[in-house]
Amino acid sequence: MKRNETPLLTPARLQEARDLGEKLARLRTARQWRQADAAARAGIARSTAILIEKGDSGRTLAQILRYLEAIAPGLPLLSLLQETDPSLAALAARERTQRVRALSQAELDKLDF
Repeated sequence: MKRNETPLLTPARLQEARDLGEKLARLRTARQWRQADAAARAGIARSTAILIEKGDSGRTLAQILRYLEAIAPGLPLLSLLQETDPSLAALAARERTQRVRALSQAELDKLDF
């Protein structure tokens, strides 16, 4: 029988669980893994992978670690939490918007409607 652990956790701990799930989802995206493929490689159902990435507090540590190992073999949990993985840095660089070239103030004023 499954238990709902949410009422037993403080709001800060629930936020940490959500942050961990978000970091796993970003790592999976950065490594260009589909969620179904990562779940299959971890030996868990895709629905469980969805819950892990949402930060569900009912997931076991073993499930989370297997999911991490499936996405990034050999990557320590601490590296995930600190976001030191190079693929995460590359994803952040791709997400940043960049100007093609720097505009002068006169050019910027022309574009101001």
